[in-house]
Amino acid sequence: PKLMAQLARFQLLLLDDWEIQKITALQRSDLVELIEDRHGLCSTLIASQLPVDNWHEYIGEATLADAILDRLIHNAHRLPLQGESMRRRLDRTSCDQQERI
Repeated sequence: PKLMAQLARFQLLLLDDWEIQKITALQRSDLVELIEDRHGLCSTLIASQLPVDNWHEYIGEATLADAILDRLIHNAHRLPLQGESMRRRLDRTSCDQQERI
């Protein structure tokens, strides 16, 4: 409860690697509570390789998925990224720099 209250108050909450693993019923319940507490008050940034159209299926439980996505999607700014992974590009750069030393 204390952690959830802290997360709800951050001006910006970043959920990185969103939907890499299936979430449990408890995680789903915590997520809907967190999103509800933040909705309209704070910003939430979600980074995901999974297309938004697949999020409902990932979340599972239809009613909670509807509640979560209703709060996340309808007022969202989407920035779809294309191209090579930035991590891969940055890893290659750091290796090149190490070879020169």
